[in-house]
Amino acid sequence: MAGALTGMPTPPRTAGTGSQDTGSYDTGSPENGSHGAGLPGSRCSGCSVAVYPADDTCPRCGGPADPAALSGAGTLWTWTVQRYAPKSPPYRAPTGGFVPFALGYVELADGVRVAAVLQVDDFDTIHIGMPLTVTAGDGVPRARPTAVREEVSCGPTS
Repeated sequence: MAGALTGMPTPPRTAGTGSQDTGSYDTGSPENGSHGAGLPGSRCSGCSVAVYPADDTCPRCGGPADPAALSGAGTLWTWTVQRYAPKSPPYRAPTGGFVPFALGYVELADGVRVAAVLQVDDFDTIHIGMPLTVTAGDGVPRARPTAVREEVSCGPTS
C-alpha cells in the first residue's frame, strides 16, 4: 500500500470567518494555512506511509513521522453535493447565505485520500476519476479540475 486512508481528526471548532461559497468550519489553527508547493503532510520514517494533515506519529505502525510536502495532484475517488446548510454552531454561513457545494475525497499520487470542497461551476461535470489539484488553505482543503497542461508529465518532449 503506497499510502494510508487517514481519518481527519476532529479538532476543537471555533467561530469561523466564513467563505464566499460554502461557509467554514474554522479550526483556528495556523497549520491550515497555505504552505507553498504541495500539501503539508507527513511521511513515516519506518514504513513510509504518507498522511494528510501532518501528524507526528504514523497511523499504521506508531513510529515517528517527518514533515513532507505531498503532491496536490490526484483523482476524484468519491463525491457528494451538500444541498442544505449544516447546523449552527459550529457552522458559520457566508454573508450571502448558504449555497450548495460539492465535497469529495481526492486520491493523491502519494496514495493519501483527502477530503476537499470541489470547486466546479457545474455539478454535472463531476465524475469519479476526474483529475483534480488540491490546495490547502483556511478550513477544508479545496480541489479544482486539473487543466490539460497540468496533467502532462514533465518527461522529455518528442
